[in-house]
Amino acid sequence: MYKHILFATDLTEDTEYLIEKVRAIRGLTGAKLSIIHVVEPLPGYSYAYLGIEDIEGQLVKESKQSMEKLGQQLNVNVADQHIEIGPTKTKILKVAEEARIDLIVCGSHGRHGLSLLLGSTANAILHGAKCDVLTVRLPEEQSS
Repeated sequence: MYKHILFATDLTEDTEYLIEKVRAIRGLTGAKLSIIHVVEPLPGYSYAYLGIEDIEGQLVKESKQSMEKLGQQLNVNVADQHIEIGPTKTKILKVAEEARIDLIVCGSHGRHGLSLLLGSTANAILHGAKCDVLTVRLPEEQSS
């Protein structure tokens, strides 16, 4: 059974749905849990002209605040909460390998058409991971 799970999150509203799944898997396995969020690097030159300073730093700061809350919700030690800056797939796979993760859990929007053809983070993780990957289908937004 799984001994160390990595929950890869984009810290959006879908996180709540995934938290319940992660809790259930952890409950069944008794595994250690780590969480990761990746901040994609922003091209600095385009923001310099707008007068926006250190937007990436602000994103990291906000991510840390959200991760602290998530860590408390899931009872995850600060040492097992990872915020990385870089290409999402690469960073998740690197942390998974370094921490000897045996299951990565992430959400998938189940896109179709062009979005599916271009790929997704979940798909990239699935095909690049050296461990099992569980992609949880996120609920579709309801049209009013």
